[in-house]
Amino acid sequence: MERGRRHLLVCAGRPGCVLRRTRGRRCDRALRALGGRGPRHRAGDRVRRRPLLEEANAASGNRVVRAVVGVALAALAAVSCSGSAATRTPLPRFDHVLVVVLENKSQASVLGNREAPNFNNFAKHYAVLSRYGGVAHPSLPNYLALVSGSTHGITSDCTTCIVSARNLGDTLERAHLSWKTYAEGLPRPGFTGGSAGPYAKKHVPFLYFRDIVSKPARLRRVVPLRQFARDLAASALPSFSLIVPNLCHDMHDCSVEAGDTWLGGFLSPLLRNRKLSHSVVFVVTDEPATEQASTAVPALALGPTVVPGSRYSSRMSHYGLLRTIEDAWGLPRLGHSAQVRPITGIWR
Repeated sequence: MERGRRHLLVCAGRPGCVLRRTRGRRCDRALRALGGRGPRHRAGDRVRRRPLLEEANAASGNRVVRAVVGVALAALAAVSCSGSAATRTPLPRFDHVLVVVLENKSQASVLGNREAPNFNNFAKHYAVLSRYGGVAHPSLPNYLALVSGSTHGITSDCTTCIVSARNLGDTLERAHLSWKTYAEGLPRPGFTGGSAGPYAKKHVPFLYFRDIVSKPARLRRVVPLRQFARDLAASALPSFSLIVPNLCHDMHDCSVEAGDTWLGGFLSPLLRNRKLSHSVVFVVTDEPATEQASTAVPALALGPTVVPGSRYSSRMSHYGLLRTIEDAWGLPRLGHSAQVRPITGIWR
């Protein structure tokens, strides 16, 4: 067939509807399925003598069917020739993601508990992650899982162990997104000691990664919680914030009521702040106190991006939360986050 010759397609009942020959064998095969010819059939086209209009008119009685099939196949051919679009999860692209981590409580001990009016009010007006569980005991492996997709074989709350692995801080920075940890009771930015009053290093996972603690500029992204209010007022919140209450306010050492009072005081004004109108706050718990690690723990998704009164009922863990953050921002998937699903069905 001569260069630029058109292939006949009968579409929408019009026998003169045509498509130009496309490049590549795969595309030619698609066109042949539509009744056209690719390069391999040029010799046959020389033999073919019937006028195009006569050939089109001979297709009477089947034009409607051919039209529907032709349009569908043409669409498939176009996708095939141009490359498939990447599959995207239906998640908002948040301006900010904040994760607040509570400690050592089962869902049954908080959800519906009269000593936790703030938590239960948030549950009523936002979304409950009803089957969220931990991945291990004790605390530290859960925090590592949350920001790196793995426990890295750690089975204790060690304070001197170091992990050489990629983490969420790495992938955020490579995507030109920012991050910080705001830890209540931390004596000063970058402090690496094991404890200080009600502050505990075991709840601050970024302090365990070699590529963070070995670089002063990155280490200074772990700051006292009092810095949070200043950053918010200055419109300087990072893309990702990990909020770590002290051992009393996270319900580890103190009552549910004490932790709930702190949670209400911290979150209520935050959720009314217009600067976070395209953001989300996750409140999760590292692990249940004594039950199996995967036992459901208190977990919520809060903010204007969440459908009020919704519920995510699929089983999930810290890996699923990490996957949700990664998919929302198009980040590479770390560790076990690649093997689980993100949170869906609760977003506006």
